[in-house]
Amino acid sequence: MREWVVAGGLIESDDGLLLVQNLRRNGALDWSPPGGVIEVHDGESVVDGLTREVAEETGITVSQWEGPIYHVEAVAAGLGWHLQVEVHRAVRYTGSLHVDDPDGIVVDARFVALDACGDHLAACHPWVREPLSAWLAERWSDGRAYRYRLDGDQLGSIQVVRV
Repeated sequence: MREWVVAGGLIESDDGLLLVQNLRRNGALDWSPPGGVIEVHDGESVVDGLTREVAEETGITVSQWEGPIYHVEAVAAGLGWHLQVEVHRAVRYTGSLHVDDPDGIVVDARFVALDACGDHLAACHPWVREPLSAWLAERWSDGRAYRYRLDGDQLGSIQVVRV
């Protein structure tokens, strides 16, 4: 079973929430908060990895995070992977948007007005969209948990179940 630790960053400005557009291996595009895979096996902390990922993907340097605001776990036994995500909120940051993702996944980044976030998130996975949409509606800071089970062995036909 492949284990992934991913971190996501909630970064807000007067213009809205920072979202990045991701180009997936199958050519599909979706939007999500900036972040990425954390190299915990190399001793990288989640917050240090999140800070690195955000800077690489967007040009924004975060100097202070709060959280985690929420945690997501998604288990896809049929696909052979287990994903754990920590999402933190930026308290202080500097820089201006500049996309230069060394992985070539992030192709756009922008601050999206809060009332337009739902449209941007429509194509992303439920384990990304649902917790983020709930946080945008409620704005908690106490650290909630979301769990998902993905049934099936083909990504295009899996059934996603919140548990």
